[in-house]
Amino acid sequence: MSATELIGFVLGLMMVLCSIRELHWSWPLAILSSLIYFFVFKDSLLYGEAGLQIVFAALALWGWWQWLRKGADTQPALVIQRLSTRGWLWLVLVSGLLWPTLALLLQHFTDSDVAWWDALSTALSLVGQALLGRKYIENWLVWMVVNIISVALFAHKGLWLTCVLYALFTLMSVWGWRVWQARLKAAHP
Repeated sequence: MSATELIGFVLGLMMVLCSIRELHWSWPLAILSSLIYFFVFKDSLLYGEAGLQIVFAALALWGWWQWLRKGADTQPALVIQRLSTRGWLWLVLVSGLLWPTLALLLQHFTDSDVAWWDALSTALSLVGQALLGRKYIENWLVWMVVNIISVALFAHKGLWLTCVLYALFTLMSVWGWRVWQARLKAAHP
């Protein structure tokens, strides 16, 4: 465990706690955590995860803007919502295209020994981040899957503190799902 991994760990926990509570501060914390984890993953030859951290930092700027926008009545423009059937189809299609594309890139252009697993968590993370940015409740389901895969991936790489973080993220994804589900139900009785 490095000091860098420890700082990323703390920032990551704070980020998800803020996301569950719908606090826009989750986004700047996401930027910091992502930039720190870029180095942790790069040093562990998890290039998909490392590259994903740069994308996450950029997406966090977009997510922050999405969450801070106001509607005509000064209420937040975004509220928790559910994916439509069409949205689910897009989710499956995008995930199904991203995964092999990223895996083949990692296989052919890096020395990764876990290209397919790295690509799967990377592809689903991109989808999860987009869903979170638009406040789709299903983001928590995607994150549950990502986090479970990531625990195994990081254990394989010996990133034990990050394993603990992603195990906690898995539990927090369940918690986030339940909290957002209750808020959605309260908003639409």
